[in-house]
Amino acid sequence: MSAQHDGTASTTELARELLQDQGVDPDKKGPSQASQLAALARERYELFMSDDGRPYGVTIGGPNIALPLRGKAGLRSQLARIFADTNNGTVPSQSALADAMTVLEGVASMADPRTPQLRVARHEEQIIIDLGTTDGRCVAVNAAGWQRLPASPVTFRRSGAMKPLPEPVRDGDGLAQLRGLLNTTDDGFQLLAAWLVAAFIPDLPHPILAFRGEQGTGKSKGAAMVIGIVDPSGAPKRTAPRDLKSWAVQAFNSWAICLDNVSVVPDWLSDALCRAVTGDGIVDRALYTDDDVVVLEFRRVLAMTTIDAGALAGDLAERLLTIELQLIPDHKRREEAELDRAYADAHPAILASLFDLLAQVLKVLPDIELTERPRMADFARVLAAVDHVTGWKTLDSYRATAADAVADVLDGEPFAQAVVDLVHAAGSNGVTVTAAQLLEAVAAPEKLPKKWPKDPTRAAGQIKRLAPALRTVGINVDDSQRQPNGNRSRLYRLTTTERHCNPAPGAPAAPETPSDQQESTGADSHPSTRTSTRSTRAPAPSGAAGATPGAAPSVAPATGTDLEQAKHHSPGAAGAAGAEIQHLSNGTTPLQRCTECDTPLADFLTTLGDTTHPGCDPTLTPRN
Repeated sequence: MSAQHDGTASTTELARELLQDQGVDPDKKGPSQASQLAALARERYELFMSDDGRPYGVTIGGPNIALPLRGKAGLRSQLARIFADTNNGTVPSQSALADAMTVLEGVASMADPRTPQLRVARHEEQIIIDLGTTDGRCVAVNAAGWQRLPASPVTFRRSGAMKPLPEPVRDGDGLAQLRGLLNTTDDGFQLLAAWLVAAFIPDLPHPILAFRGEQGTGKSKGAAMVIGIVDPSGAPKRTAPRDLKSWAVQAFNSWAICLDNVSVVPDWLSDALCRAVTGDGIVDRALYTDDDVVVLEFRRVLAMTTIDAGALAGDLAERLLTIELQLIPDHKRREEAELDRAYADAHPAILASLFDLLAQVLKVLPDIELTERPRMADFARVLAAVDHVTGWKTLDSYRATAADAVADVLDGEPFAQAVVDLVHAAGSNGVTVTAAQLLEAVAAPEKLPKKWPKDPTRAAGQIKRLAPALRTVGINVDDSQRQPNGNRSRLYRLTTTERHCNPAPGAPAAPETPSDQQESTGADSHPSTRTSTRSTRAPAPSGAAGATPGAAPSVAPATGTDLEQAKHHSPGAAGAAGAEIQHLSNGTTPLQRCTECDTPLADFLTTLGDTTHPGCDPTLTPRN
């Protein structure tokens, strides 16, 4: 035992002497694992903090890809691997990794902040598209064309939801190949192609692409292919999120998202989708803290599939670009595996054709000016540029589909339908009423729907919310005036716009003689795909015959006159058969006249919907 101990002691002394000969103090401890990890990170990575407070690191001399400090695919796991490789397989402890991350976050906070982009970004005069490969390759598109680059000039970040894009290759007409995979009309496909071009432009709001059609039209497969062209993912189609936080996580980690089989959209999700179109930020508690927060900022390219667009809220419908899909006959159906192969083969050529078109659009876009700007004005300019270089009419198609989507929503709003009927029955003068008078004047159903306003305050709120949708179908809402006396209640003037005084384009009409035919202004430039709707039908002309008892009353005083009071003289819902209303006028307002003898009808007590006076209709009585 003693000899073994002496031998060990001699070996230890020999090791100490060797270290001293090399100038190393044998009594000094080496650096801790945490210190080694922090040194490795500062040596190999450029650390910075994003504008939303998230720390990242970019490999020095490597691909311009931002790695988050935490997470399974972040800098923490990379450092653990590097440490093991440089220390003969020694694995760093979890506490050492945690201590190193704390130090590195402090280092990152001292650097100039910058925000890594997701999939697409603007760089000077170019648009950079991240191909999602591990080596950081990208495509740069400008007005002169496009080219593949081995490294991106823009810092991109990745997420687990992303998959790589194939390198674009010019191989025939890629758009024609995509056209063969989708069963929509030519106009619908051109509008879809223009939307895809805009999807690669990062700094503008993109309307939500809505694939609509009955079962068997290939909505889900078509949407998955279209989203995959822009931003491939392992989950191209997703169910509607259950809450705002789960939605924020999805939106933060994908440039393009498709919600599949949307039948009902709750109010919070409708608002969240609208904000995601124009740009949104959601504040959440920072991980591992009690009082710190992080902000999830995003503006996204969205798509959805639905059968019933009327289930959507009005503000969401205004942001839709609807593509109608046609029913696929059984003899033309293709197996999914066959479609997947055709799509994968065509994807590189589709990208090349889209980038060619995008380059042409970027070239002419600065010179494009719109005389009329719809709600999504930036997107409309892109459509106008696409039309300029292709000869298509996507802007006209977009205006028509936007109006149709809003009309579908209004069809699902009973109160909105009642308001539309009221204004149309009033003729060209429209109506001017308070919220209370409007609630009394509209034709209420026997059983009030859930969304029907229960009091004037809620009626005023609904009119305010529905105003943009009503304007889309030709009804202008002006709430800038108040009653000149009394309780100073706000007045709502509802009138039909001039270009909607004639039947809406595309709406079916009864056969007309040549002398009766009228052409609506802009009919050629604003085609509609609707075949029937209550909300966009043509209003009846002032004094037109054919109104039936129960039609909504016309209450339209001139500005500055005493407000007309609508009083119902018989029980029952407003607008029910037999209800009466008294029209008062001081002679300054254009009056509805008898269709038989042109006598002003305001001089008489008239049953709702009557268009004749007592001399022509003995059931009416003169006003005292």
